[in-house]
Amino acid sequence: MRISYNWLKNFIQIDKTPEELSLILTDIGLEVESLEVEQSIPGGLEGLVVGEVLTCEQHPNADKLKVTTVTIGSGEPLHIVCGAPNVRTGLKVIVAPVGTTCHPTNGEPFKITKSKIRGEVSEGMLCGEDEIGLGSSHAGIVELAEDAVVGSLVKSYFNMEDDFAYEIGLTPNRADAASHLGVARDLAAYFKIPVNAVEVDDVVAGSVAGTSVRVDSYADAPRYAGVNITGIKVAESPEWLKNKLSAIGVRSINNIVDVTNYILHDLGQPLHAFDADKIAGNQVIVRKAVEGEVFVTLDAVERKLSADDLVIADAEKPMCIAGVFGGAESGVTEETTSIFLESAYFNPVSVRKTSKRHALKTDSSFRFERGVNPDIAVVALKKAAKLIAEVSGGQISSTIVDLYPEPIQPFEFPVTYKNIQRVIGKAIPAETIRDIIVNLGIGIKNETTEGFDVVVPPYKVDVTREVDVVEEVLRIYGYNNIELNTQIKASLNTSEKPDREVVLNQIADLLISNGYREILSNSLTKSEYMENPETAVKLLNPLSSDLDCMRQNLLFSSLTAIGYNQKRKNGDLKLFELGKSYNTDGDWYAEKQLLSLAIAGKNEPEQWNTKSDAVSFYNIKSAVDAIIKRLKIEGIRVEDYEGTYFDFGLTYRKGEKALVSFGAVAKANLKKADVDGAVFFAQFDWDLLLKVIKKNKITYKEVSKFPSVRRDLALLLDEAVSFEQLRLIANRTEKKLLKEVGIFDVYKGDKLPEGKKSYALSFVLQDEDKTLTDKQIDGIIQKLIINFEKEVGASVR
Repeated sequence: MRISYNWLKNFIQIDKTPEELSLILTDIGLEVESLEVEQSIPGGLEGLVVGEVLTCEQHPNADKLKVTTVTIGSGEPLHIVCGAPNVRTGLKVIVAPVGTTCHPTNGEPFKITKSKIRGEVSEGMLCGEDEIGLGSSHAGIVELAEDAVVGSLVKSYFNMEDDFAYEIGLTPNRADAASHLGVARDLAAYFKIPVNAVEVDDVVAGSVAGTSVRVDSYADAPRYAGVNITGIKVAESPEWLKNKLSAIGVRSINNIVDVTNYILHDLGQPLHAFDADKIAGNQVIVRKAVEGEVFVTLDAVERKLSADDLVIADAEKPMCIAGVFGGAESGVTEETTSIFLESAYFNPVSVRKTSKRHALKTDSSFRFERGVNPDIAVVALKKAAKLIAEVSGGQISSTIVDLYPEPIQPFEFPVTYKNIQRVIGKAIPAETIRDIIVNLGIGIKNETTEGFDVVVPPYKVDVTREVDVVEEVLRIYGYNNIELNTQIKASLNTSEKPDREVVLNQIADLLISNGYREILSNSLTKSEYMENPETAVKLLNPLSSDLDCMRQNLLFSSLTAIGYNQKRKNGDLKLFELGKSYNTDGDWYAEKQLLSLAIAGKNEPEQWNTKSDAVSFYNIKSAVDAIIKRLKIEGIRVEDYEGTYFDFGLTYRKGEKALVSFGAVAKANLKKADVDGAVFFAQFDWDLLLKVIKKNKITYKEVSKFPSVRRDLALLLDEAVSFEQLRLIANRTEKKLLKEVGIFDVYKGDKLPEGKKSYALSFVLQDEDKTLTDKQIDGIIQKLIINFEKEVGASVR
């Protein structure tokens, strides 16, 4: 939401700079995400001054040029060469001295420099409209009034003032602050100053009979008001109105629509203008739509309405989806000469459901579905009607219709000073608490020394309980004014063992030190990414088709991040994420904590003196093994991966449960996520991992004083035999002295029989009590050979 600094001055007196006000807004709960300078004319006429032509003579070397001397109120007169036909002695002009940057209506900005034009020195420029962005005329230089003060700034002459626009990250509960009036109310409470009252004189209506109004569903439209304006001319808005809207990023459309947008951002009240001549039967009916009723909205899209949608209709057809979007047939056009102007309060729940049902988000629905101020509907209508009559040349031709049979009542409930002080954690004086509440526009009654009853106006929809009042007091009093305790009270640590955060930090440090970066991604994803649609957790009211399910894994979260980076020429990636997956069978819901690793692109940054290889399966395996080793997890069983994640991969099991699966992401999955090249991915069951390491026992064993011995074997094997099988056989054969089993060479080729391969294995042996003898070593190796031959049919090469 954008708020104009100058616009706020319509409601309160501000003596703070825009930058100072930015900090204050954030402190009181209206977080300023950005602050930008807004200029109605590019460049803001900066550096331009009012001058007077003292002399004007023919250029000796050019028939169409004049040589002038111009005073700008200080220093020596400037010598300026000018080609404008209307330059003459005594003329008050706009001067751009040397060093000034001019912003033309068309083209790029340019800087004025001292130069020679046909042999004559020129120390500036006399400006035409198009040369400084004032207009499009190129007929000559701008002629200022005779009473223009020489040396004064041109921006002051034209009463130009820079504006500043705040981008405020408005939280969903703060519907009361979705306007300049709403923001001003909060600032007034902070500064302890009054807000300029929104007062509009009574409308003097003409004698023309207005459009009749009937409300069939007061539950959905508790208040509905309207008025007719005739004799209007739809045209371009005046400059002041266009500048106001431009400052907050709203595009000018025409004088009628611009006024409704102005009131929307001024007072927070959405309005809608109907072409009165297109209202069949001169009757407006606020009713529920007929199921399946077809309606064409302003964006020219044909929509089928639900019986739960509220519409504004005439005697024949719907004209508008109430509070959400107008219709193509009843809107204001250049031919419109009379309008029916609507101002209403619609049920927030009804508008929200309709907005989501039709996937329509507008400035009006944004406010209606959060709750606008029902008490300002007629005030806003009067102000808008008068403005429309003023800018369009029309007249208010009917009395105001205001249907409000059951006024919405304020929220009333008790609060106590003790509770407010207890929740805030500071003994704020009762008088200060009371003043803040009153300054926020909240009424007080039944006051005692202990507390009082608050009377909360309907526009503060988020203040319905005592704790809400506490929040209001705290944000105005200032979070920064709540001192921290000087003493720290210790308590027993009852956190789980192992501590999840400690383990995560250990693994994060390990991965980051190896070049990985942590990502945080949305738990919402698209149905297309579901591994098992039958157990998918689907949203009842998804924000979009791309965010309609809860994720079942972290694979596509990583692939989405990789694809995003690849499209921005950042393809060499090592990512990790700790997040949850979600599943259901309809009766139960399950969340599981997962840790994922993903790599893509090159394994190392490109260097002139080293070859940078693409990432491979063994890079992801190395990272997985490093985590297993760091957490001292033993007794892992290795299996080939079976599933749809990978084209090939492995699964590490602890007992019967899969601890981690990793491999090369299947091409079908890469295609779904629009990712190029190979990606290798690993996913840990984080909950299981914590359970496993919980059983780890830390033991210390003195480093052996006796040397280890290595022996190598080259084995001829069937292609189906895996290294993991050989390792398990070796460990069963010699449980005490065999410390490590490794593989350092794999060969497949023409010199071997068909269906065979050669593994070169290393065996590290060590006795911690004495030095091994050759006889012991040879005996162990022989037992290994025998068991390899017996169990997998291996033969020594």
